[in-house]
Amino acid sequence: MARPGPGAMLASGGLGFPPQNVARVVVWEWLNEHGRWRPYSAAVCHHIENVLKEDARGSVVLGQVDVQLAPYVIDLQSMHQFRQDTGTMRPVRRNFYDPSSAPGKGIVWEWENDNNSWTPYDMDICITIQNAYEKQHPWLDLSSLGFCYLIYFSSMSQMNRQTQRKRRLRRRMDLAYPLTMGSIPKSQSWPVGPSTGTPSCSCPQCLLVNSTRAASNAILASQRRKLYPGTVRQSSTFAGTALWPAGTATPAVVAAKGEGLRVAAAGFGPGQGVPSAALPGLNNLNRPGTQRGAELGARAAVPPGVPALPVKNLNGTGPVHPALAGMTGILMCAAGLPVCLTRAPKPILHPPPVSKSDIKPVPGVNGICRKTKKKQLKKSKTPEDVVRRYIQKVKNPPDEDCTICMERLVTSSGYEGVLSPRGIKPELVGKLGKCGHMYHLLCLLAMYNNGNKDGSLQCPTCKAIYGEKTGTQPPGKMEFHLIPHSLPGYTDSKTIRIVYDIPTGIQGPEHPNPGKKFTARGFPRHCYLPDNEKGRKVLKLLIVAWDRRLIFTIGTSNTTGESDTVVWNEIHHKTEFGSNLTGHGYPDPNYLDNVLAELLAQGVSEATLKD
Repeated sequence: MARPGPGAMLASGGLGFPPQNVARVVVWEWLNEHGRWRPYSAAVCHHIENVLKEDARGSVVLGQVDVQLAPYVIDLQSMHQFRQDTGTMRPVRRNFYDPSSAPGKGIVWEWENDNNSWTPYDMDICITIQNAYEKQHPWLDLSSLGFCYLIYFSSMSQMNRQTQRKRRLRRRMDLAYPLTMGSIPKSQSWPVGPSTGTPSCSCPQCLLVNSTRAASNAILASQRRKLYPGTVRQSSTFAGTALWPAGTATPAVVAAKGEGLRVAAAGFGPGQGVPSAALPGLNNLNRPGTQRGAELGARAAVPPGVPALPVKNLNGTGPVHPALAGMTGILMCAAGLPVCLTRAPKPILHPPPVSKSDIKPVPGVNGICRKTKKKQLKKSKTPEDVVRRYIQKVKNPPDEDCTICMERLVTSSGYEGVLSPRGIKPELVGKLGKCGHMYHLLCLLAMYNNGNKDGSLQCPTCKAIYGEKTGTQPPGKMEFHLIPHSLPGYTDSKTIRIVYDIPTGIQGPEHPNPGKKFTARGFPRHCYLPDNEKGRKVLKLLIVAWDRRLIFTIGTSNTTGESDTVVWNEIHHKTEFGSNLTGHGYPDPNYLDNVLAELLAQGVSEATLKD
């Protein structure tokens, strides 16, 4: 087995448009909310390419090839993916790679997520991993691609360089992505003329796709021309039988002030255009001022049991036109799909205003504030001293793998030649005192040098912590106090409010990029706990974790994709006060137990409160 030598950081496959008569692998990708391009599967890409050959200005119904993508449609003319039930639109692109790269061979690299399912890597990362794998590199550093991960091929694992957390990864064979040659058609602007083409079949989804494109043409063309304000301008793409299946009634629409669009069936027969009188609020979906009587009529017209689907961007803040989001519901109804569209509820992030006189200290907790300063590195202990402190030497090790280097314990460490510390021979094996797991001493030393170097050691197998684990949290302030309001699910208790505040600064030697500036978005951050016995226990342990610099770290944001910024460090907090729409609020009966387990995994337990 190859031993860890110089690692690899390889460039991904070529991007851009393929030259004339040069074959390239085609990978269709969509832009997620973190600003990263995520690949569609090979089967979906083949389907898109087949539609592209027939009509470069057509639409692609993704549900025809993957049932999990049933709500999604790609408009090839505007190069956007459209979700039919919410109106959300995302850019898509047609990317190109070398035929000898991973997508050309049908090779997919995936990592195991928290739900024990497998998630494919971004395509450039997949290609990078495959290149290193083919060159038989023992490990791969992804930091130059913006990710603080190490890939170990011997153990098929991914390790976070900051937290030392490991995840499994796998390499599997799939359908090869499609090949193309010659010039590439350029993406067009959003269509404003009559819809081209007819539905590929008579199923409700294909009919809905064609209707959606036709309606969007009429709405956006009308907006651009800005003619006939206050009325709905008729368009040849909006009138006629092509939009509605025979025997299906068209919908009546009412826009109510302060609410979303509510849709119910009306009595217009097939073959009739939709008259303006039936659409009193259609051209004012994002304007206030529609009449109260229309609101009452809309509520009365909605049949009971119709599901409420949130519609994004009715206020015009997103990339999709507000009227197009509402039009989705109209067309779904016309296709025989009952729907009632309303505005998505907003999360209640903060409690009602609290006067200073109502803010009280938390009972049983000393003080109301904690501050942290720059980390003072311990110079008294060398890495060799730390490793020797927690292990017992094993004279006759068993013939099994060292799970760090994946070499046999009866042979030399895989880090032989990489590290040359004094007094530690590559064949020496040690056993950790608490858990009894055995490793090469040289491997434990390499793991320690790659971590925070805080004088503690964590078993890579069972995560048992030796010593006092500290983190890389930047300097900041933590405040905590009691406010006279109750959280959902804890109506008999007041609320503990925690306020974290960390300013921007310069990264230290323990951070990913020493000397480089880091950002601190969203501070001060407000978090909430119930004021009961368990809530106060969690607060005390969070104070310990704060003092040990374990609450935050510097890394890449999962929300924005920004690197070199302050992020949470695997100890979940509730930042939503009066609701739980984001999953970070109440009620959540398991939260306190879950966060106690997360604190324990960081070495912060009730025993620390007794010290």
